[in-house]
Amino acid sequence: MKLPLALATLAAGLLALTPAMSQTQDQDQDPYLWLEDVQGDRALAWVRERNAESEKLLQAQPDFEATRTRIREVLDSREQIPYVSRQGDWFYNLWRDADNPRGLWRRATLAEYRKAKPAWETVIDLDALAKAEAENWVWASATCLGPEYRRCLVSLSRGGADASIVREFDTVNRRFIEGGFTLPEAKTQVDWIDADHLFVGTDFGPGSLTDSGYPRVIKRWRRGQPLAEAVTVFEAEARDVYAFVSVDRTPGWERTVFGRALDFYNSHIFLLDGKALQAIAKPSDAQLSFHRDRVFVELRSDWTLPGHIWPRGSLLVADAAAYLKGERRFTALFTPTTTRSLSSVAFTRDVVLLDVLDNVASRLEEWLETGGRWQRREVKAPFPGKLSVAALHDPLLSADPLAEAYLLNAADFLSPDSLQLGRTGSDEREVLKSRPTFYDATGMRVEQRFALSKDGTRVPYFVIWPQGASAGGDNPTLLYGYGGFEVAQTPWYSGILGRLWTGRGGVFVLANIRGGGEFGPGWHQAAVKAHKQKSYDDFAAVAEDLIAQKITRPGRLAIQGGSNGGLLVGAVMLQRPELFNAVVCQVPLLDMQRYHKLLAGASWMAEYGDPDQPEEWAFIGKYSPYQNVKPGMKLPRVLFTTSTRDDRVHPGHARKMAARMREQGHALLYWENIEGGHGGAADNRQRAQMLALEYSFLWLQLGGKR
Repeated sequence: MKLPLALATLAAGLLALTPAMSQTQDQDQDPYLWLEDVQGDRALAWVRERNAESEKLLQAQPDFEATRTRIREVLDSREQIPYVSRQGDWFYNLWRDADNPRGLWRRATLAEYRKAKPAWETVIDLDALAKAEAENWVWASATCLGPEYRRCLVSLSRGGADASIVREFDTVNRRFIEGGFTLPEAKTQVDWIDADHLFVGTDFGPGSLTDSGYPRVIKRWRRGQPLAEAVTVFEAEARDVYAFVSVDRTPGWERTVFGRALDFYNSHIFLLDGKALQAIAKPSDAQLSFHRDRVFVELRSDWTLPGHIWPRGSLLVADAAAYLKGERRFTALFTPTTTRSLSSVAFTRDVVLLDVLDNVASRLEEWLETGGRWQRREVKAPFPGKLSVAALHDPLLSADPLAEAYLLNAADFLSPDSLQLGRTGSDEREVLKSRPTFYDATGMRVEQRFALSKDGTRVPYFVIWPQGASAGGDNPTLLYGYGGFEVAQTPWYSGILGRLWTGRGGVFVLANIRGGGEFGPGWHQAAVKAHKQKSYDDFAAVAEDLIAQKITRPGRLAIQGGSNGGLLVGAVMLQRPELFNAVVCQVPLLDMQRYHKLLAGASWMAEYGDPDQPEEWAFIGKYSPYQNVKPGMKLPRVLFTTSTRDDRVHPGHARKMAARMREQGHALLYWENIEGGHGGAADNRQRAQMLALEYSFLWLQLGGKR
């Protein structure tokens, strides 16, 4: 998308207690709290022991080295698409390969980028920098000041964590500016006001962070001024997720907007008017943005106004000045249906680009206002598959040759990504780059099917069939899901999956369960808080359908998910263990009694609920894996993977679940990357090791052709 329990010997008895009683007692009786000490000697010793056990078994598989090599070939391929972001005349790219595992931040002009082999100019060599400074730097981001884009605020994290340091960088001299803006390690938010002033949200000391660990205070910081003397301009509440600021420097439409993220979905925003803040009225769960003289509102709930009810999932546009004065006269650029939802919005200078999901496949639309009326044009683009669009317009340039240009990335399960340069008003696009074909997809096919969930809801899922496979009931099958935070699971091309799974005879299934955003806000809201169980019912229903349709059988079926998806597979593993023979549980949430007390966990209570409230623990406690695993359960074998440096989802979730299951006698493997962040790996070498362990585990459990 952003958990301890009772002694195993008392688990059954504790589950019989009232929620309030079990909460109080579990805090005292969890024997594995020590595993929440991320860098503790005892905890890391336990991690290394588990890692050694897992590696001894999985690295001994006959094809482990070949698997890891084939993964590295994909990750390190010099033929991958170098995706870019525009900064004035330059197109910047972060590139990693075998020679540059940490990466090169580099740039080229559009004319150069069009070439088959561009002559890139290296701006920062992350590997050289890490070596020179004896730091494990991983690239985070760069925020550059236009229209010159010479000065950039470069964010670097240690080992891939969310927290990062910020240092001012000169892209002309290609060096960090001595005495320039510098911020210590934190989950920082920063934006330019002008060349000598920043808005900064960071860890200013006690009281400056929210309960979720994000900035609560935004300050105005002047060049040369000690950070401690920066002037506070905006504050959120401690219970909020974070405070934020956005600076729009478009000439003629300059705006600075501050905001309080009340939770993951609700916010209050304020427009800076001189030195005063003007509250901008909107439904708290709606997303509001400005573009030139227009305001856009994307709804997550129905909005009732005099004479009209705008349904959730709609995108509305109005005159910005009139809106700020209280007028509510809208045009709807998008209204959802039962099968169509809005995936993303992008703006050229004059056109609004909409990526619309139609039965979980992308369609692209252009909207142009002429003569006071908005007109729609459907863009001819590859379908079905996934489209991603990024406008190239630079509003700070007085005459921008790319004002109506955009980059379109198109891919599907069997077709590699194609990056295309398009212009509004035309269906013709120039193919700039194409991803290699990493495996032979001849004879493979993709189907979209529907399963019937427990409450009668039709749940879509995609099946990727390997060459020659048919519904005979014995296909090794990997079922993947997420189901949270309104994140849609759409088609994608994976060279690694094709090489290591479908290319070796495995069936891959992607489940579009409730909790995701495949069908808009309603699809998500149907499976939050007290209704979270519907995500798990949907996932189990897909597994049941795979078995009923004889695509596979329980002994040949595995499930996989990460983060919220790790919670998904952890819960379903316990609720429906008879359906599966293997579980890959990645960077998971698992102890839902303490998730809100660990790292960024408090920011997710709008999704799961507050376990400290007895009425909410009553439904959370029914599915929380750490609280529900018991001795004597016949469970599929599970591989837990996580990262020590994950400062979003605490590694204690996976550690404690593995420790409890080991104590209870369940079959499991555990592997923790000592670095890596929430993505699980800090570089391609680490990622290849992690993925090779996962695929070796899957084939070990499911058997079949390797």
